[in-house]
Amino acid sequence: MNTRIVSWLIAIAAAILFIPFLGVVHLFDWDEINFAESAREMLVTQDFARVQIDFKPFWEKPPLFFWLQAASMQVFGVNEFAARFPNAIIGIITLVLIFNIGSKVYNPRFGLWWTLVYAGSLLPHFYFKSGIIDPLFNLFIFLGVYQMYLLTLHKQNKQRRRKAMWAGLFIGLGILTKGPVALLLSGLTVLVFWLLSRKWKTFRIVELLIFGLVSFVISSVWYLPETINNGIGFITKFIEYQLDLASSTSTGHEQPIFYHPVVLLLGCFPASVYFLGSFKRNSKDTAEQRRFKTWMKALFWVVLIVFSLITTKIMHYSSMCYFPLTFMAATYLFHIQEKQFRFAKLLNILIGLIGGLIALLLAALPIAIQYKDQLTPYIKDKFAVANLEAAVHWSGFESIIGFFLLGIVLTTLIYWNRKNPALGAQALFLSVLVTLQVLFYVFIPKIERYTQAAAIEFMESKQKEDCYVGTVGYKSYAQYFYTARTPDKSPKNNSEEWFLTGKTTKPVYLVTRIDRSQRLDSLQKAGFPIKKIGAKNGFVFFKRAANTGK
Repeated sequence: MNTRIVSWLIAIAAAILFIPFLGVVHLFDWDEINFAESAREMLVTQDFARVQIDFKPFWEKPPLFFWLQAASMQVFGVNEFAARFPNAIIGIITLVLIFNIGSKVYNPRFGLWWTLVYAGSLLPHFYFKSGIIDPLFNLFIFLGVYQMYLLTLHKQNKQRRRKAMWAGLFIGLGILTKGPVALLLSGLTVLVFWLLSRKWKTFRIVELLIFGLVSFVISSVWYLPETINNGIGFITKFIEYQLDLASSTSTGHEQPIFYHPVVLLLGCFPASVYFLGSFKRNSKDTAEQRRFKTWMKALFWVVLIVFSLITTKIMHYSSMCYFPLTFMAATYLFHIQEKQFRFAKLLNILIGLIGGLIALLLAALPIAIQYKDQLTPYIKDKFAVANLEAAVHWSGFESIIGFFLLGIVLTTLIYWNRKNPALGAQALFLSVLVTLQVLFYVFIPKIERYTQAAAIEFMESKQKEDCYVGTVGYKSYAQYFYTARTPDKSPKNNSEEWFLTGKTTKPVYLVTRIDRSQRLDSLQKAGFPIKKIGAKNGFVFFKRAANTGK
C-alpha cells in the first residue's frame, strides 16, 4: 500500500467531509461566537497582540487560534464559514497524521482503521465542523506526546534531544493556544509513563530540561511581549480565571464526577464501545507497539482524571481523550481482523443500547415535531414552549436517517458481529459518518431555528444602526459578533444595570427571554422610557430611546 497516495486520498475525503457548507448555520453561544468575536475584533482594531471581547481585555485564552480565525476572516470575510474553516483544515491534518502514525506503529491497514474510527465517531468528527479551540489544542498535545514516545525509541543522545525539542515546540504551541494546561497535561503524561515504565533512566534530566525550555521559549513569543508591554495583568487574570474554573461553582458548569466518562461513552460512539474491549494484552505486539499503547493509556487517564476532578466540567474539556480512545478502539478492531482477538459479545449490549437510542431519537424527532401542539401542554418550561413556535418545516422524511442507522445497528448485532465483526464495525462507522453529514446539514439548522436564531436575526438587523445592543437575564456573546459591534457602539459601562437604566446618547435595544423579562416589563409599566417592540420564539425585544436613563 502506497502510504503517500493513501494520505492524499484521505486528505481529499476529509476536505469533502469537513469544508462544504460550514456556514450553513449561525455560530453557537457561547464558545463559537466568543472565539470568533475575539478574531473579528483583532481585524477591527488591527491589534493582533491582545485578545479582546467587546474591545476590552479577554483574560481566558491566548491568541494562537484567534490568529488563525482572523486570517481566515481576512480571506473569506467575517462569517460563520471563516470562523469554522481553521478547524476543517485541522481535521484534514489530523486524519492524515493519524493514518501515517498508525502506519508506522503497526502498518497502513491499521492506519486506515484508526482514521475510520476517528472520522466515524460522533464528537471527534463533529468538532472539526465547529469553531472552538480544542481541535487545534488537542492536536498539539498529541504531537508533543508522540514526540516523547519517539524519544524513548532512540538510544543516541542527539536523536533523543531532537525529539525533546520537537515535543517542546508542540507543547509550546499548545500553551499559545489554550494556556499552561498544555504543559500540565503533557507533563503529567510523561510522569505517568515514567512510573509505568519502571525504568528511572527512561528520560534524562537534560532531555526534560530541553523539553521545558523549548516550551517556554515558544510560548514566550506572545507571553513575553504581552508582559513587557502591558505588565503582568494578563498573566495574573489568566491564572485567577483558571483557578476559578478548577474550584468554583460560579460558572454554572459544575457537574458530577462521572460527567466526562458518560460524555465519552455516548459522544464517542461507536469508538467508545470498542475502546472498552481494547485493554486485553496482545502477546504478538512488539515492544514499540506496547510502548505506544502505554503512552496512549497514560494520556487518556491523565486527561480524564484531571478534568473529572476540577469543579467546572464542559463537554469539550475531555476532547483530548479522543486521540487515545480512538487509537485503542482501532487496535481492538485491528486485532480482531488479524484473528488475534475474538469479539467480546458483551459489547453487543452497548452497541445496541447506545446506537439504538441515537437512531430512535433521530427517527422520532421529526415525527414528534409534527405533533408539537399536543406535546407542549406537558412541557413546563415556558421558554422551551415558546421556542417551539418557530416556523420550521419538517417533512417527516428526515426520519429516514434514524431508521437507516437503526438498520445498520441491528444488522451489526444480528449478523455481522457473529459472522464478521470487523466488517460490521466498518459498516457501523461508515453509517455514523453518513448520519453526521445529515445531522449537520439538515437537523442542526432546523434545531438552531428553535434555540437562538430569533435573537441572532434581531441583532443582525441592527448592524447598520448607530445604537447599543445588549442582553438582559442571560449571558450571550451574540450581541457583539452579530451586530458587528465597533468601539463606538461599545458602552464604557457594559453591565446589565447600565443597559437597563444608564444614561445614553444612542438608542438601546435589549434582548431577553420570555421567562426572564419581568424587570423589563415592570420598568415599562412604571413609566420608564422603555418599550417592548417585539417577541419571537421565546425571545422578547425592548427599546430604550436616546437621552434617557439615570
